[in-house]
Amino acid sequence: MNSIIDAIIPIGAVVVGFLISVLASRRAVTHTADLAAGTSIPPFVVGFTLLAIGTDLPEIANSIVSSVSGHGDLNVGDSVGSAATQATLVLGLLPIVGGALTLSKTRVLRIGIGTVFALLIGTALMMDGDITRFDALVLCSAFIIGIAITWGPPPEGTQMELSLETARKLKKTGMVLLALAVVGGATTLAVWGLTRLSATLSIPEYIVAFFLASIGTSLPELVVTTTAMRRKQTELAIGDALGASFIDSTLSIGIGPLIAPVAVTASLAVVGSLAAATAIGLVALVLAVRGRHTWASGIPFILLYVVFYVVLLNV
Repeated sequence: MNSIIDAIIPIGAVVVGFLISVLASRRAVTHTADLAAGTSIPPFVVGFTLLAIGTDLPEIANSIVSSVSGHGDLNVGDSVGSAATQATLVLGLLPIVGGALTLSKTRVLRIGIGTVFALLIGTALMMDGDITRFDALVLCSAFIIGIAITWGPPPEGTQMELSLETARKLKKTGMVLLALAVVGGATTLAVWGLTRLSATLSIPEYIVAFFLASIGTSLPELVVTTTAMRRKQTELAIGDALGASFIDSTLSIGIGPLIAPVAVTASLAVVGSLAAATAIGLVALVLAVRGRHTWASGIPFILLYVVFYVVLLNV
């Protein structure tokens, strides 16, 4: 009875945090789509950078808070779990909610390889049971390199024809940042509820973070990408899903320990990272070979997410 009563407040925080996060995410995608249409920057690049970083604010905030408070497993579990969730579950749902997508084989393969490589680097760095400032600097540098490559010269014909006045661009940018800040704050509240819930139910922090917290912090990506698909902004949707997975594998893991180095459970961190790297590599390979993303690839991706439960719960 006492454990049920103790769980009421964390459950309330989870529900309220996720609800506010969903509502704010819907506003973010609306303004970001307009912003992408009002610049010469390809929508994919906007989704991969601005939108992906924005919807990753919960993971980034969790990384900092967890590291400062000495809970490295919450940081790594949430970041790696979110990378896996977005590349399998979120990406798998896109063709189901929005129809078939035509993809750039080169772009998907390049980002997939980059994300897998980042996870393998992270695995090697965490094998000794901690994340030092040097380790964190390596991961954050990988993020900067990946973003710099993505922000290369825009391919012709990718920008939309609609143009916005400078004042409206600034207003749209401000609205995006405001909405995403609300997403970050609300989801951080939800993550706090989940961690308190895990303590009450005596579940290991890494497992809770990998499955429960990552679902919560990935909710903005799920809402943003599905909303973008319904609005026919497929480039934004794909850019956000792939970009968020890459950011989770680099910046989200590294930003917290860069401020406060922290210890992690090496066995769980290594197995989780390798499982995520394998899954993301398979997803990238399938999409690169097919050049299309339909129900035929979406459903296996969702099933691939279920495999994580089998792997990690048996470690």
